[in-house]
Amino acid sequence: MTTPQPARGLPRRDVFQGRTARLEPLDEARHGAALWQAVQGEDSLWSFMAYGPWRDEASFRAWLKERQTLTDPLYFAVVDQATDEAAGCVTLMRFDQPNGVIEVGHIFFAPRLQRTPAASESIYLLARHVFDDLGYRRFEWKCDEGNRRSKHAALRFGFTFEGVFRQHMITKGRNRDTAWFSMLDSEWPMRRQAFERWLAAENFDDGGYQRQSLSALNGVGVS
Repeated sequence: MTTPQPARGLPRRDVFQGRTARLEPLDEARHGAALWQAVQGEDSLWSFMAYGPWRDEASFRAWLKERQTLTDPLYFAVVDQATDEAAGCVTLMRFDQPNGVIEVGHIFFAPRLQRTPAASESIYLLARHVFDDLGYRRFEWKCDEGNRRSKHAALRFGFTFEGVFRQHMITKGRNRDTAWFSMLDSEWPMRRQAFERWLAAENFDDGGYQRQSLSALNGVGVS
């Protein structure tokens, strides 16, 4: 007898509120100007992406307007609570409801957002939605094998490296080998605890420096 699988919903186009970051459904009219100011001239952000950089604000914002209408991937603007301005985007994508698998991707953080509590909290907010609200079994992170920073981030956030899909795709006319990472529902309680301990205000001194790293809390050898 086949065991019935629980019904898993689709990710919601909601606002997800954290202490240092807020995720809002991408809205070009609301977020476009701030995002352009945050990423303008930072061409290296798009080195491993299938799109970008853009020649001007108008073309970038036209791309955002196109993106905001999509449901898979579902785009969120990352709003830094300290400035109340969007400084990056994240998405949930490749929804596989029957198998309980979902992916985080299309991540870009402006330099001022990178390596901040707000950047890390944006991933925590998505993972919490995926596992706690929607009941998915597997949360995936994939990136270009050559993207050392993305691979480092995946490990720091508590994803497990699973291997490399060789010649997985062609991006901007070149080969891409893709590194795969995952987090499972059985692992999430410990990962959630690590995120929450790291994000707590008392983990940061008066200068904003962490007392304990997220990597250490997740038991991985990256900083």
